[in-house]
Amino acid sequence: MKLYQNVTQDSKARSGVLQLPRGQVRLPAFMPVGTAATVKAMMPESVRETGADILLGNTYHLMLKPGAERIARLGGLHKFMAWQRPILTDSGGFQVMSLSALRKITEDGVRFKSHIDGHEEFLTPERAMEIQGLLGSDIQMVFDECPALPATHAAIEKSMELSMRWARRSKAAFEQQSDAERQDRACFGIVQGGTYADLRQRSAQKLLEIGFDGYAVGGLAVGEGQAAMFDTLEATVPHLPQDCPRYLMGVGKPADIVGAVMRGIDMFDCVLPTRSGRNGQAFTWQGTLNLKNARHADDGGPLDANCRCPACRRFSRAYLHHTVKSGEIIAAMLLTWHNLTFYQDLMAALREAITNRTLAAFAQKFADRQEITQSG
Repeated sequence: MKLYQNVTQDSKARSGVLQLPRGQVRLPAFMPVGTAATVKAMMPESVRETGADILLGNTYHLMLKPGAERIARLGGLHKFMAWQRPILTDSGGFQVMSLSALRKITEDGVRFKSHIDGHEEFLTPERAMEIQGLLGSDIQMVFDECPALPATHAAIEKSMELSMRWARRSKAAFEQQSDAERQDRACFGIVQGGTYADLRQRSAQKLLEIGFDGYAVGGLAVGEGQAAMFDTLEATVPHLPQDCPRYLMGVGKPADIVGAVMRGIDMFDCVLPTRSGRNGQAFTWQGTLNLKNARHADDGGPLDANCRCPACRRFSRAYLHHTVKSGEIIAAMLLTWHNLTFYQDLMAALREAITNRTLAAFAQKFADRQEITQSG
């Protein structure tokens, strides 16, 4: 499935579009995370109003509750969650990594105990793709092992080679979906290899030999630090095809996104804007604000005078501070809406800067403004 169209380029950064049957995705793109078939504290139409073209769903969580077969019987994930635009589903590999005390990895797959009720599950590349097929997601990710960092070269190499064998099995399982289904769906491979450039390059080459519709960079944003992440991208991205989308999984902070776009990444996802919104934190062009801080208690001004979201257009910082401190549900709703709007406006600004070939100046100005970050 050929889905990527490049519009323009500024140095290594690209703007483009994904042409998917359920709609066009403008790149660079940020995908709000709808882990359990919902973007927390948001209605689907509100997520769309922020500017989101695509959401991310989670195979691991949906397979446990309410179950992929049940969602399929109810018409698929899009109908189930009332989101008729594209959905990307991850394969569950990252979540399985986080269950280190509850799982056992073999060549065949991963046997683990549910974090919900302790019952045993066995997730294989074939089962991961079957689940994503039942969900009906537009972009389906291969099943991989995502090792924790830091780790030795030997340990990461062993893990990467296993992930590449699983990638081949995942692609074969994806191709077992019906022709009618596959013509509307895409399958992405995931580059692994820790922070070791030679392993990243070998992983990329193995994935290219298999052949995918897009290529993700996984196994980062797990504590390695921004500099190491950027170094790894610089060593990896040149080995990925120019005519396919590139997706950095689980990233991240606004500065991470800007830096990754400058290194040729097109797609992102992260729980940070929604999780921060539920915890009283707001991202702005002048830095990050903590609405719990007493300095906002008497501030009748908006959170961000230039923001188009309801939190900024209709309410004061004093009100947001009050609702956060009082534990009111509306605080999570408003600050999540604001943060997702900020992230989508950031992506729109990046697309515009790439189109105008002014990305370097934009990135410098952005960094300078973010240094104003207010801990309060």
